[in-house]
Amino acid sequence: MERSTSSGTASSPGDSKRPRTYAEIRAAREGKRPQSGRVENPKWYQAMLGGIVYLFRPRADKKKDGWLRSLIIAGLIAFIIRTFFFEAFRIPTGSMKNTLLVGDYLFVNKIGYFIETPKYIPFTTIEIPHLHLKTWSVNRGDVVVFEYPGDRDVVKPMELKVNYIKRCIGLPGDVIEIKNKQVYVNGKIFTNPPESILEPDTEPVGTVDPRIFPHGAQWNKDNFGPIRIPKEGDVIPINKDNIDAWQIFIEREGHTVEMGMNDQVLIDGKPATQYKVQRDYLWMMGDNRDDSEDSRFWGFAPMDNVIGSGFIIYWSWYNPPSSGQGDGYDPDEVQQFHIRWNRIGRLIH
Repeated sequence: MERSTSSGTASSPGDSKRPRTYAEIRAAREGKRPQSGRVENPKWYQAMLGGIVYLFRPRADKKKDGWLRSLIIAGLIAFIIRTFFFEAFRIPTGSMKNTLLVGDYLFVNKIGYFIETPKYIPFTTIEIPHLHLKTWSVNRGDVVVFEYPGDRDVVKPMELKVNYIKRCIGLPGDVIEIKNKQVYVNGKIFTNPPESILEPDTEPVGTVDPRIFPHGAQWNKDNFGPIRIPKEGDVIPINKDNIDAWQIFIEREGHTVEMGMNDQVLIDGKPATQYKVQRDYLWMMGDNRDDSEDSRFWGFAPMDNVIGSGFIIYWSWYNPPSSGQGDGYDPDEVQQFHIRWNRIGRLIH
């Protein structure tokens, strides 16, 4: 669930092919929001699916019915592998350091939580009716890939089919609170992952970060909450004082929200003093706590958006950017190409 944090910079035509220095790359990243946690399909995985189609390609000497049969078989094999069993992703940002590093390539188990039919028409962002059948439960501490629900103040994300990878911290109905960077779940300490990163400096209580979820919250990333994760069937009191915090949430569940006369909240055009939650939600955070764009900034992740669980790192290298190439940038890495042999085959936990 990684979203790219790189940004374009203006340059003259004569500089269009000049590789950026690492100083320029670092400078371009200063002042940007935390790293997203986006994951992307590697090119080899897309090529493999294409190879399956090629393997069963129709031959010129086959009869017409054999041509059609081969095409159908190839399509079904590719569809089943990608949809129901596993998918390959690469890590382009450092929001999950040091559990996952820039340049890690991993397999995601897609039947660990749900069996799901395609959500979009292939090769498009057009949504279609689909099944999302539960197999096993998401657990606290799992490393989960999910479709990004969108920025805090938008009903739908600007870009669809964007996947993030984060650690599940809280389940539906849990209460999350952060005190001086320590996460608490239902009043108990949530043990920090062994390879997580927490910088020593802490934003004190009372320092307000305007980017923090929900809109208008008087918190920051190091001192946050408490906040309850919505659960299907929960009833949330709604009034003029808290509608700013809940409006986007309600609209994402398919309703309209507006203010009527005498500060009356209207949901779907009808006066409302409460709202019944229609779905289950999760709370996701990156292990690189001080450089992760996660639920602290954009809110709850719908359970329906879960794609699968991180399973194993099958390849890892650092391929630094040069003229816009590479798998991502990490200022803590040695800025030259190298393979991380000790990470290959490592299980993700």
